[in-house]
Amino acid sequence: MLREVWPFVDAHRRAGRPVVLARLVGRDGPGSRPLGATMAAAEDGTWRGSLSGGCVEGIVLDTARAVLAGAAPHVTAVSPGEDLLPWENISVCAGELRVLITPAPPKQVHTAITTALAEDRPLTVRVRLRPPHRWSTAATSGQLPDMGPAFTEELTARPRLLLVGATDLAAVLATLAGTLHRKIVVLDPRPGHVASGAFTGTADVVRAWPDEWIARHPLGVRDAVVTLSHDPRIDDRALRAALAGPAGYVAALGSRATHEQRLRRLADAPGLDRLTGPAGLDLGGASLAESALSILAELVAVDNGRGGRHLRDGDLPIRATTAAAHT
Repeated sequence: MLREVWPFVDAHRRAGRPVVLARLVGRDGPGSRPLGATMAAAEDGTWRGSLSGGCVEGIVLDTARAVLAGAAPHVTAVSPGEDLLPWENISVCAGELRVLITPAPPKQVHTAITTALAEDRPLTVRVRLRPPHRWSTAATSGQLPDMGPAFTEELTARPRLLLVGATDLAAVLATLAGTLHRKIVVLDPRPGHVASGAFTGTADVVRAWPDEWIARHPLGVRDAVVTLSHDPRIDDRALRAALAGPAGYVAALGSRATHEQRLRRLADAPGLDRLTGPAGLDLGGASLAESALSILAELVAVDNGRGGRHLRDGDLPIRATTAAAHT
């Protein structure tokens, strides 16, 4: 997806170095990455992103670097087994991939994408699959011109992850969650906690009572709230406000005994049946990082309608499907 590689693309553009994008625009058979998966290769030899589980990236990089060197942009077919020796087995998940190899978009489109990602605004990006591979952007797909065969990706605003309580665990959660493409907001009314300096630039740390902040910034179905302060005066206000709205994941940290007490305090709260506690999957971890991983794993499972069990014990597709991109 463009979001995954855009910091790399933007950094090289600012440095004046050309970048070529390789985008997965079609596939025959199964695959480990969704349509829209993107690789970016820069003139200095560095690259980011992937189109598969690792079996075609070398082939795609060679093609992308040829375009960097002056070859014409084009759509190419790539098969995971085409670089194997005759006696080597092809992967059972192999399928032909159709990959658009084209220079990164021109300045106007680049600026539109950069601004939309920075401001969390929806943006639809379309690139023509036939020469000259023109790019266009608009707020919605209906506003884009018809350019024949094209690939369209809808960049959506990031869902929010509200961490209530500026604690050490919240700091680790914010760091790990930064790779999940969520907007992370840490809420705490206590000035000393907000000023701890423990949080990286990936999180917005706000001194506020959580219920008052939620009232000013209503939650959506893709948003998540996790209470971490261990102070019922703070956590309970956050939980009541979150459960009254449509947030997809509302969870509270604490022991089972603490959660039983919490349920009694919140017995009259609408939506209490949606509250998850203690937060997290049963990983048995003890460290801050392991606890954070447990919570984020549960969040991802809930996002995708999964139960978080062993993959070997299930029969659903390993990866939940999304429709972020289409041809």
